[in-house]
Amino acid sequence: MAARRDYFDGCGAAHALDLVGERWALLVVRELMLGPKRFTDLRVGLPHASPNVLSQRLRELEDARVLRRRRLPPPAASAVYELTEWGQELEPVLQSLGRWAARSLPESDSIKVDSFVLSLRTMFVPDQAGDDVVTMQLVLDEQPFRVHLGRGALEIERGELPDADVAVRCSPITLAGIVYGGRPLQDAQDDGSLSSTGDASVIARLVGAVRMPEPLPAESQPA
Repeated sequence: MAARRDYFDGCGAAHALDLVGERWALLVVRELMLGPKRFTDLRVGLPHASPNVLSQRLRELEDARVLRRRRLPPPAASAVYELTEWGQELEPVLQSLGRWAARSLPESDSIKVDSFVLSLRTMFVPDQAGDDVVTMQLVLDEQPFRVHLGRGALEIERGELPDADVAVRCSPITLAGIVYGGRPLQDAQDDGSLSSTGDASVIARLVGAVRMPEPLPAESQPA
């Protein structure tokens, strides 16, 4: 196993990069931000990371106390990885990086479920949430999420919400096109890429409460 590279610099930012600056490390943190995952689940979320590299990053992050490994009780009896409380504190760091980099984000026809859900939390504008709290059962690629929106807050977590105001089922790329790309909701419903039951105005509330930052001027875009 290759030795971890250190900057040997007393700066806090340098030490942060010592801990989470290796390739794939922050993306492992991103994949665990919504809850524990098995190694196989991490492989699905990070398909371009080789198993050996992913294993190495997990060991390094565990040594750094950013995450921990624990075994689930029977009948599951499988090992999962989860962020420590200190590791959870990296969410605003990821959000700041995400907002900063989104100003030059290239177009893509693919986005993973956790990436999209975390992007909603990142791009949420509190003063656009509305006064009353509305709820949504959001199912992205068969993964259910509970959504509560209103009074300056957007809460999204894994799980079922049977009595939600609206239930929405689609892929993350479909909903990303509506939320960030301006695609009309009706278009997605008409072609069958999105289905919903309940109060569709709640979907419009979510779309209106999430906003990408202004893109960099063309002359400032990376080459």
